[in-house]
Amino acid sequence: MERKEHIVAAFDRDLEGIQAMIMKMGGLVEEAISGAVTALETRDEELALKVRQADKAIDALEEKVNQEAALILALRQPTAGDLRTVLTVFRLSASLERIGDYAKNMANRAGVVMQMQQIPGSLSGLRRMSRQVELMLKDALDAYIQRDADLAADIRDRDVEVDQMYSALFREYLTFMMEDPRNITPCMHLHFMAKNIERMGDHVTTIAEQVIYLVSGTYPEDDREKADRSSHDLGLEEE
Repeated sequence: MERKEHIVAAFDRDLEGIQAMIMKMGGLVEEAISGAVTALETRDEELALKVRQADKAIDALEEKVNQEAALILALRQPTAGDLRTVLTVFRLSASLERIGDYAKNMANRAGVVMQMQQIPGSLSGLRRMSRQVELMLKDALDAYIQRDADLAADIRDRDVEVDQMYSALFREYLTFMMEDPRNITPCMHLHFMAKNIERMGDHVTTIAEQVIYLVSGTYPEDDREKADRSSHDLGLEEE
């Protein structure tokens, strides 16, 4: 009995360590999202560079999380609920790493756009959209820590708002481009930044779905429809 309790305690400690790394990773990703948009708004090249460089720390944490999770699988051989917990860690770290990549992409484009003439009124919608995704990510991480499937389901529903914001921005940028050909290049960059944020929302939704799986043992059955496919239909998708 004493040996079994020792094994359980060691397993719990291992999971706590990984969970702490996931939360640290999440905090860095939140900072990256905010930093990329702020750099664009304030034309802060130093901040854009900082966001790009910070992505290395996010990647390193993902690698560390995966190494530690793989070690747990090998040494502890968890079953049932404990196995779901470890598998969730792998998937959360992968989603966070992808969101970090999109933030880095935004920072790269911000560095280009800030060299061009600013288009009045072109950034407010982008800021609102990024803030929505930031809040969703914060709630998704809270849902993970608290094992709150209801909060996770709410986050999943809120991604529809992100899709709607993206659709509105897509049309707004088209309008700017039609009004003045000089707006075409900066608006194309802004559009791809908006698409980066929309993809971030998709990955936050994946995190929320993973929390639902962690709590219930099953994924949501209904496939959530994307709110708009305008840019896809026009060939303006970017991976």
